[in-house]
Amino acid sequence: MSSMRMASSVPHLPLSPSPPLPSATKTLTLTLTLTPSPRLRLPSSRRRRGAAIRVSSRGGAAEEAEEVRVERGGGAVAGVEKGSIVEGDDGVKDEENEGEEEGCEGFEYKYELKWPPWEGLPERYKLIGTTSLAFVICNMDKVNLSVAVIPMSHQFGWNSSTAGLVQSSFFWGYALSQLPGGWLSKLFGGRKVLEVGVLAWSLATILVPLVAGFMPGLILSRILVGIGEGVSPSAATDLVARSIPLQERSRAVAVVFGGLSIGSVLGLLFAPPIIQNLGWESVFYIFGLLGIGWCLGFELVKEGQSLLDGNGILSLGQKPLGTNGHILSTISSKKSLDASLNELVASLKDVPWKEFFKSPAVWAMIYAHFCGSWGHYTCLSWLPTYFSEELNLNLTEAAWVSILPSLGSILVTSIAAPFADNLISSGVKTTKVRKICQTIAFLSPATFMMLSSVDLGLPPWEVVAFLTSGLALSSFALSGLYCTHQDISREYASILLGITNTIGAVPGIIGVALTGYLLDSTHSWSLSLFAPSIFFYLTGTVVWLLFASSEPQEFSRRDS
Repeated sequence: MSSMRMASSVPHLPLSPSPPLPSATKTLTLTLTLTPSPRLRLPSSRRRRGAAIRVSSRGGAAEEAEEVRVERGGGAVAGVEKGSIVEGDDGVKDEENEGEEEGCEGFEYKYELKWPPWEGLPERYKLIGTTSLAFVICNMDKVNLSVAVIPMSHQFGWNSSTAGLVQSSFFWGYALSQLPGGWLSKLFGGRKVLEVGVLAWSLATILVPLVAGFMPGLILSRILVGIGEGVSPSAATDLVARSIPLQERSRAVAVVFGGLSIGSVLGLLFAPPIIQNLGWESVFYIFGLLGIGWCLGFELVKEGQSLLDGNGILSLGQKPLGTNGHILSTISSKKSLDASLNELVASLKDVPWKEFFKSPAVWAMIYAHFCGSWGHYTCLSWLPTYFSEELNLNLTEAAWVSILPSLGSILVTSIAAPFADNLISSGVKTTKVRKICQTIAFLSPATFMMLSSVDLGLPPWEVVAFLTSGLALSSFALSGLYCTHQDISREYASILLGITNTIGAVPGIIGVALTGYLLDSTHSWSLSLFAPSIFFYLTGTVVWLLFASSEPQEFSRRDS
């Protein structure tokens, strides 16, 4: 837009805008342009400047603008964006830093407000944010039954064994889907598998009230919820491995999997009032619809340009890489069913399974995942009962106290992730950083469980503080174990997590039941709940320090 001279001290010149084009993004631009005064050409140190202030609102290619020009003395002007070319009052464009020709200079400052606010974010940040939101919904749909099972038991006449069977059925589906989820994520890409997984568990959640009176149907619906949620960790791991550079990986994993803690908190906070006011059926409908809404919103994020242009990391705008280094395409409708099945079988055979289990680092991940899950799942299931019976808290207090470890995990995660990334950026070896974080994740809960299991005559709130602190610090594992899959192999990260998460789901099936059996046999919380967890935390630490490694391993090249 050309500059024009105005006689008035407060001139106003409206411009004729182009016809607006439809766009989802609106940009408000404030531009301050400083140009030389036409009256006298002085050296740059003494020159007076004319100021042109332009305000424009832009949507797509359309722009509406108006300019106000005032004469003002020289001086410093704060700005955000500096333009390279401005137009003088004599209609001649002057380049910045070329004032030596006629001793004139020009500056342009711009400040833009965009809507929606995430419009200018890099694609990988949008993807990580939406993936974390999926994990928030994931745990909301996982914990809703732990609250709804109470009125459901009253309505259908369930005893404790039946209620336990219904809750444990989730882990059967969760365990069974880990390896298939990792394989499918490598074959089709984690983004597509995550989307299908969220849709599957959301529909299965909505199905629960419809089949609650038919026990086989109810168990099947919870298995389907477990299957949908079971493929999600591997899918998210594939996304992180393919799109996030090493220096940002700890924070990316922490943000994504940290959504689980947020989901636990939100689920336990909102499920009780929803059930009390709208009935237990409503919590499944509402939480299930949240997942479907996420799927619709994820469509806006999935199509994008390369997330990491020029960084040597696979763009999420591309298809996933196959084991032979070629880009795999999804099954085309043009292919015959036999050809498609042959391709799937061949891709499964190409996975170097033997090489995985020859690696001490993989075995360290497997055992560490099992040990961490034992403490997590048993405490998640039994702590409310422990708070109620052992510490004499009422049910409301026990429910609120059970949220504290998840809240603490959110805080610890925000500290652990940048701590790990900063160490790696400063030159500390990745393996050393992962060992430090995982050791904190194991020794902290083990230490606080020891203090809680010994009769020191502590008041209940101190015992709660001990357990909350220990379980919260276990979130350092997100910068330890959960980053190691991507560290040692970006190509097979999703499959490796599928392997370790399969073993990690076993404590959810047998650990919770074994804790109840030991409690009935010994009537001791120290022996039934804390002692096994302490044992696995300590042995897991030893194995991790001896055998864990984050050095990249080319499994496919070593495959014979």
